[in-house]
Amino acid sequence: MSAVTSPSPVAESAASPLRSRWLALGVIAAGTLMIILDGSIVTVALPAIQSDLNFTSTGLSWVVNAYLIAFGSLLLLAGRLGDLIGRKRMFLAGTVVFTAASLLAGAAQAPAVLLAARFLQGVGSAMAAAVGLGILVTLFADPRERARAIGVFSFTGAAGASIGQVLGGVLTDALDWHWIFFINLPIGAAVLALAVPALPADRGAGVRAGADVWGAVLITAGLMAAIYGVVNIDAYGLGSWRAAGMIGAGLVLVAGFVVRQARARTPLMPLRILRSRTVVGANLTQVLTLAAMFAFQVLAALYMQQVLGYGALETGLAMLPAAFMIGAVSLGASARLAARFGERRVLLAGLVLLAGALGYLARVPVQGQYVADLLPVMLLISGGGLVLPALAGLGMSAANEEDAGLASGLFNTTQQIGMALGVAVLSTLAARRANSALGEGSSRAEALTDGYRLAFGAGAVLIGAAIVVAWTVLRPARAERS
Repeated sequence: MSAVTSPSPVAESAASPLRSRWLALGVIAAGTLMIILDGSIVTVALPAIQSDLNFTSTGLSWVVNAYLIAFGSLLLLAGRLGDLIGRKRMFLAGTVVFTAASLLAGAAQAPAVLLAARFLQGVGSAMAAAVGLGILVTLFADPRERARAIGVFSFTGAAGASIGQVLGGVLTDALDWHWIFFINLPIGAAVLALAVPALPADRGAGVRAGADVWGAVLITAGLMAAIYGVVNIDAYGLGSWRAAGMIGAGLVLVAGFVVRQARARTPLMPLRILRSRTVVGANLTQVLTLAAMFAFQVLAALYMQQVLGYGALETGLAMLPAAFMIGAVSLGASARLAARFGERRVLLAGLVLLAGALGYLARVPVQGQYVADLLPVMLLISGGGLVLPALAGLGMSAANEEDAGLASGLFNTTQQIGMALGVAVLSTLAARRANSALGEGSSRAEALTDGYRLAFGAGAVLIGAAIVVAWTVLRPARAERS
C-alpha cells in the first residue's frame, strides 16, 4: 500500500481556483501600486512641502531619504520574517502601518512629524513589499501562469512611478500637498478589505526556525548604514570620506552577517539561497539595470523641467509613453516570449533596447524637441517590459515554500539599492559636469544639458555591464534546475 502524503502548500495553491489566485494577485498588485505611487508622487510636491513647512534645502532631502533608508534596510529582514510568521500576516501588518503612517504624514504641520511619518511609511512598505513576490510564486506554480502573473506585477511597478508623477502634480495643484498622502487611505483600506479573504493563509515556519537576533541586528544596521551613505553621495560628493565611510561600515556589517549565518544554528537567512548562480546573477543584473533606469526617470524629468521649461504636470505626461510601452510589453508579450525563448534571452534582448534608449538620450541637444529627441527614447524604453519580468522570474527561480519571502526580500533589496545608487552617482556626475561647464563660460542650459548627457552615457555603460553579467553569469533556468 502506498503511503498517503499531505499536499504541500505549493500544490494546494496550484489546485486553488484560478479566479481566487488572480484576485490575490490583484490585491498584491494594488498594494505594490500604492507603495510605488508614494515613492514617486512625493518628488513632485517637494517644493510645496518646503514652502509650507519651512524645510531647509538639506532637510527637504530627508523627506525622501527617511523613507528610502527605512524601506531599503528592512526589506531583507521583513521577507525572512514573513517566512517565519506567515507572509499574509506580514503583508497585512505592513499595509496597516503604511496606511496609518500616510494619515500621520498628511496631517503633519511640522518637519519632524513629517519625517517620522515618512520613516514609518518606509517600515510599512518594507513589510508589505518584501513578501509580495513570495506570495505570488507560491500561488502560481505553473510556469506559464507564473510568467503572466509576474508580467502583471512588473507592469504595476513600472506604471506606478509615472502615474505618481502625474497624480502628484494634479493633487498638489488642485488641492495641496497633504493629499498626496491622504490618497493612500482609501487605497490602503480597500487593499486590507480584499486581502483578508483573498490571500492564502500560511502559518510560517515559526520564529524559532530563524531566531537569530544578532543576525537581524547586523543585517539591518549594515543595510541602513550602506543606504545612508549611498543617498548622501549627492550631498557629500563621490570622494567624500563620510559617504565612503558609511558605505564601508555597512558592507563590513553585512559581511559579518553572512559569516554569522554560516555558523548560526538557526540562521535568519539560510545561505542556500546564494548557491544559485541564477539568483545571484539576476540580483546583480538588477542592481546595474535599476541604477540606470531609475536615474533615467529622475534625470530625464529634470532635463525637461530645467532645460526645456516643462511644468511638473507636463513632465509627468511626457513620461507616460514610457510607462505605457513597458506595460504593453510586460503584459502582452513578455510571458509568451519567455515561454518560447527562455527568460535569459528575453532579458538580454530587453537590455539591448535599454542600452539603445540611453545611448540615444546621451546626445540630447539644448534645444531638444519632444518628438525627435525624447519620444524615440520613450519607445525604446519598452525594453524594460522585457527586462523587469525576466529578472523577477530569474530572481525567484530558486525560491521554495520555506524561502519564498526571503528570496522576495532579497530581490526587493537589490532593487532599492540599485535605484538609490544610480540616482546618487549619476546625479552627482551630472552636477559636477554642469558646474565645470559653467566655470568654462557655458550658459546654464548648455551646462545642465552637458551634465545630463554625461549621466545618460554613464547609464548606458551600466546597462552594458548588466548585459555582460547576464551573458556570463546567468545560465538558462532549465540548466540550473535539472
